[in-house]
Amino acid sequence: MLGTTLADRYKITQALGKGGFSKTFLAIDTQHSDKRNCIVKQLRPESDDTFTVKTSQRLFATEVKVLKRLGSYDQIPQFFDNFEENQEFFLVEQYIEGKNLQQELGWRRWSEPKVIAFLQDVLTTLAYVHQRKVIHRDLKPANLIRRQNDQKIVLIDFGSVKNKRRIMQTVVIGTDGYMPSEQSIGRPNFSSDIYAVGIIAIQALTGINPTKSKLPIDPKSGEIVWRRFTAVSPMLGDIIDKMVRYDFRQRYPTAKEALAAVNELSSKVPSLERRQLLQMAASWAFGLLGVGLAYGAFTQTRLFPSANTLIKQLFGLAALNSEEKS
Repeated sequence: MLGTTLADRYKITQALGKGGFSKTFLAIDTQHSDKRNCIVKQLRPESDDTFTVKTSQRLFATEVKVLKRLGSYDQIPQFFDNFEENQEFFLVEQYIEGKNLQQELGWRRWSEPKVIAFLQDVLTTLAYVHQRKVIHRDLKPANLIRRQNDQKIVLIDFGSVKNKRRIMQTVVIGTDGYMPSEQSIGRPNFSSDIYAVGIIAIQALTGINPTKSKLPIDPKSGEIVWRRFTAVSPMLGDIIDKMVRYDFRQRYPTAKEALAAVNELSSKVPSLERRQLLQMAASWAFGLLGVGLAYGAFTQTRLFPSANTLIKQLFGLAALNSEEKS
């Protein structure tokens, strides 16, 4: 396939990957004025049995329709073209330059502010998708690309989407570790996507990859036990807990509601960060005072001009911290 020009226009330059129903290539649009890069997907099911072929054709056609409908959104790849050649089906979409979050999550844990920013970014795009009655069904780090030019997260791979209006008969599609129980029996809903985003947030905070290591489950509640593996504020922890509830009826129903909760939390982050800084400063100062007093006792000199003054300042700092809390 490399070096081949499809539809007298799209020159294949690199194989990018393959899934259960398609192969993906990087190509150059030779007829575009800027000779832009683009993504070419080829329908290529791994099995030739009738069910797999029909399912893959349906999913491929659905992806074309969904990209046409959603592709004008900035953080979703734009649809460019689809065509048939030599009895094979292809679609062409925008190439997003950047790295997927699978690469980004592989080497270090994220800070809490970074996780909050991630949730706001992804849930904003997902709210747009949900408002158009579309369930993505395969949200995972590999399908989220941090765009190089502005660091925004782009949601890709709509080959697994499901229209909410046609949810009664469906194929089980998703990725183990990010897929909730109702989706695993072929009954996904909007909150199934919320679950997947919550699992990614847990992965970012804990460094635990859910496809490789199973987080423990509380035997009484059936809920995921994850907070013991990281330090997280109660408010953010509560939001993520609600995103990943076992019972989908207890989760946020759509991305819109989840986004509202995260935005409310984000508005409180500056005071939370200030409070943490005050606590750190007070702890550091008390430690320094202890060193100074010990040094003075040993050398019969005073390291500080007035220990009483420093103590008053520290209590003033604590009082300010108390005002912040109230």
